[in-house]
Amino acid sequence: MPILKVEHVKKSFGNLNVLKDISFELNAGEVLSIIGPSGSGKSTLLRCITQLETIDGGLVQVDGKDMVLPGEKGAPVKYAPAKVLREIRLSTGLVFQNFNLFPHLTVLQNLCLAPVRVLGVSREQARETGRSLLKRMGLEGKEKAYPCELSGGQQQRVSIARALAMNPKILFFDEPTSALDPELTGEVLKIIKKLAEEKMTMVIVTHEMAFARDVADKVIFMDGGYIVEQGTPDFVFNQSGNERLSQFLSRFSKN
Repeated sequence: MPILKVEHVKKSFGNLNVLKDISFELNAGEVLSIIGPSGSGKSTLLRCITQLETIDGGLVQVDGKDMVLPGEKGAPVKYAPAKVLREIRLSTGLVFQNFNLFPHLTVLQNLCLAPVRVLGVSREQARETGRSLLKRMGLEGKEKAYPCELSGGQQQRVSIARALAMNPKILFFDEPTSALDPELTGEVLKIIKKLAEEKMTMVIVTHEMAFARDVADKVIFMDGGYIVEQGTPDFVFNQSGNERLSQFLSRFSKN
């Protein structure tokens, strides 16, 4: 059974149809890269799966649990009970473009807050886990620093550590390097590649084409609210022949 299953998902904001018919599956330990032009629905898809937005139609299953089921005979979709939605929410983590760290808390406090308040982990255990994660991120000695004292790349690595502190089964990234300059981008991509090598299940919306090709097991190309192409990185980047995809990749390479 796939750890993530999305079938015929639709999402509109008023008269604007952002997701028109999205279907894909992801197995545990796999990395999915989602590419496509701005406005194609990539970030909205992530927000729908992580419950930051509700969907209008379709099915979403996470870790074997039904999060949303289609309505019968044109009825609205049916979301799972609150308890199940909470379990699903706790099994996923989301890393934003703009870090979203609490500016008034130290790095270690940012990592410990949710495990203590949401999971009921002891403060001592949370601090121990937090320090271990900071070491994995190459941020030893930054426990007492505040976000404003860190570079953008360091802040994003703290954001990744904060998401991992909740021990998610699937980690989602919404353009994790878009707010960084090229030098700092490399720091963050190196961490994500390491997580991929450790078989962390991940869904990554990115404009870094070489990274999407190198780190992913599967790649989805979205345009206009649809999945236009999907497959292995080799197929999507080298063999597809889809005209819209080729146009996108050629324009991107020129930039």
